[in-house]
Amino acid sequence: MLKPSLQVRLSQQLTMTQQLRQAIRLLQLSSLELRAEIQEAYESNPLLETEESNESETYAIKNGESEHADQFRQDIKPEPQPEESMPENQWDDFYEASYVSVSGSRHKNNDYFDYLETQDAADQDSLQNHLLWQLGLSSMSNRDLMIAATLVNALDESGYLQESLESIHSNLNHDIELDEIEAVLKFVQSLDPVGCGTRCLQECLEVQLQQVPDNTPFLAQAKSIVNKHLDLVGMQDYERLSIQCGYSEEEISNAISLIQSLHPKPGDLINTQISEYIVPDVYVERCEGVWRVRLNSDATPRLSINNVYSGMIKNLVNSEADYMRNQLQEARWLIKSVQHRNKTLLSVATSIVRHQKAFFEYGEEAMKPLVLKDIAKELDLHESTISRITTNKYMDSPRGVYEFKYFFSSHVKTKEGGTCSATAIKALIKKLVKEESREKPLSDSKIADMLKQKGVRVARRTIAKYRESLAIPPSNERRRLRK
Repeated sequence: MLKPSLQVRLSQQLTMTQQLRQAIRLLQLSSLELRAEIQEAYESNPLLETEESNESETYAIKNGESEHADQFRQDIKPEPQPEESMPENQWDDFYEASYVSVSGSRHKNNDYFDYLETQDAADQDSLQNHLLWQLGLSSMSNRDLMIAATLVNALDESGYLQESLESIHSNLNHDIELDEIEAVLKFVQSLDPVGCGTRCLQECLEVQLQQVPDNTPFLAQAKSIVNKHLDLVGMQDYERLSIQCGYSEEEISNAISLIQSLHPKPGDLINTQISEYIVPDVYVERCEGVWRVRLNSDATPRLSINNVYSGMIKNLVNSEADYMRNQLQEARWLIKSVQHRNKTLLSVATSIVRHQKAFFEYGEEAMKPLVLKDIAKELDLHESTISRITTNKYMDSPRGVYEFKYFFSSHVKTKEGGTCSATAIKALIKKLVKEESREKPLSDSKIADMLKQKGVRVARRTIAKYRESLAIPPSNERRRLRK
């Protein structure tokens, strides 16, 4: 018979607090995403202020432009703040020390490092607006304008008409014939940029060649090649092209030059995409024989607690005081989370540079094998933390700007029993192909044998996989392309 009883048990349980969840989420944000996160928090939290807001407020006070600042200056007398309301700003630990060398020591540096700031490009008319504007200037009937507008709105970003005319016809009035749509499409294809509204690359190039003056040299040859042998042009098989067309080497060369002057994606001439610049999270420099790592102080704004509002909390009552205390706690959490993120980011970057010191000195061929577990073990962190902090983070070095994850690669065993990085093997393959004979390109088996002589044992199929990832054609195609 079951009886009720009391039992005492000990157990451990991990609870994800709000502060811990916020810290984990901030780890994986890029510098631009973090700035957006901070800006959103700043706009919603009166207790949080940034370096930019401090400067603007000081300027406003000096010029008598802030009524609230005058009121606070008159009503509130300066007095010592309680410990819980003191500003929690420790950014100097990360920025004022400037550099951390790979050996762990800090160095003072007063040099200013600037980076390319992202700027939104000016708003440009879309391809559809550009074409519709030209249609509005034409003398077409309302019926044809309606058809043309439907065709224009069906174009993709490159200017191609991916939808079939039959499908477009079914969506229009039933009294419109398919031949009418085909005729209007010809007119749309003649608009600027020429070639928009075509359905494939061959038709796009043919339409553009029709707009070329008839007295253009080698125009007839170019039209014939596009109409019948465009696939051979893509394969760059000019010897076979000469045999099938019956043109001389000079005619083919000039005809292809004319074809290459055309635009395979005419819509790209109008559609402008905003350039997204990479903002480096850390800088790596060599000074006095030591590699040093420094956080980019411009990547994230410096945060602090607003002294004025935090000092007002003790004078408030009821719901107002509770609201301000909650905002104060959230501001502290955000500051500590960002500080933790920057500290972890600097530690991981320093560890990466320490492991890949040979890369920064000699290049890709000296890259060493490195996995997340190596960094996690060294810094006593979890692999998931290393994965988050290396995602969308970039390092500016004398050799260029690299994502943190670039320095992690698998390893291949060497003849002596050591290991070699996959990145280093790719660099060796690239170097061997660059130095190979033009008449006798190296096969994958030959490259594997040459690497074996260097002490690196790599299978032929692995060489083929790495070669394809480098966009290097096989030996037979390289031989044909170099003729």
